[in-house]
Amino acid sequence: MIRNYNELTRLEMEQVDRANTIVLIPLGATEQHGNQAPLGTDAMIAGAMPEYIKTELSKVDPDYPMLIFPVIPVGFSVEHLGFCGSISFKPDTYYHMLYDITQSLAHHGFVKIVYLICHGGNRSVVDMLARQVRADFGVLPFVLASGAFFHPDVQATISPGNTFDFHGGEMETSMVLAINPSSVKLELSETGFRGPTRDGKKAIRFSGEHALTWMGEEFVTEDGRPIGIGGDPRGATAEKGRIILETSARELVPAFIEIRDWT
Repeated sequence: MIRNYNELTRLEMEQVDRANTIVLIPLGATEQHGNQAPLGTDAMIAGAMPEYIKTELSKVDPDYPMLIFPVIPVGFSVEHLGFCGSISFKPDTYYHMLYDITQSLAHHGFVKIVYLICHGGNRSVVDMLARQVRADFGVLPFVLASGAFFHPDVQATISPGNTFDFHGGEMETSMVLAINPSSVKLELSETGFRGPTRDGKKAIRFSGEHALTWMGEEFVTEDGRPIGIGGDPRGATAEKGRIILETSARELVPAFIEIRDWT
């Protein structure tokens, strides 16, 4: 049975089969997502994804043993601190906060822990954490990404002509429209482009073996103003967001089944 961690009483928690129950920890962020999407975009997605995952898992295992931990609403978002409202832990602060949570769970007998990455910037810290807590406490820490952004069904939601969809773009804005439409101000949207490097000639390369770690200010409007998002969000809709969330949850089901059966 999938339940919310914080809704259990102490007595109910004592009765949980903690050695075989997965604790899902959704990891969000509080950071700028352009003019149109809220600072809490990633935290909202982190809150919604477990419910979509619960729905998909119930189709294959109605008794799936999992507790959903409260969303961690702040993460490692230093790349966005140049924009008003963004909040970031330092890497060591974020690491030790998650370490302490994991240590507490391990102390009470939980073994299988899933860190659900709902902000890509959190991944590097969580990967290091997962290896360390496995060594220190003997837990089984799994790191899962929440968005199936390259799945064909998700890619099909991107509007024709919107050839570059990245942070704060059409897909993320659509997801928030599906979760909390009143928080989106689509009429204020501006398109974000990859800015030039310092020599003014080459576009920033932020993936691959010789990538430069990107900062939000390197994504600009057509006239060169820092906007911190990638692509044109104006084609976002709640229906597209629902497709993205449902597809992403469905794609995670095999991983969750494997985690359930891991010994």
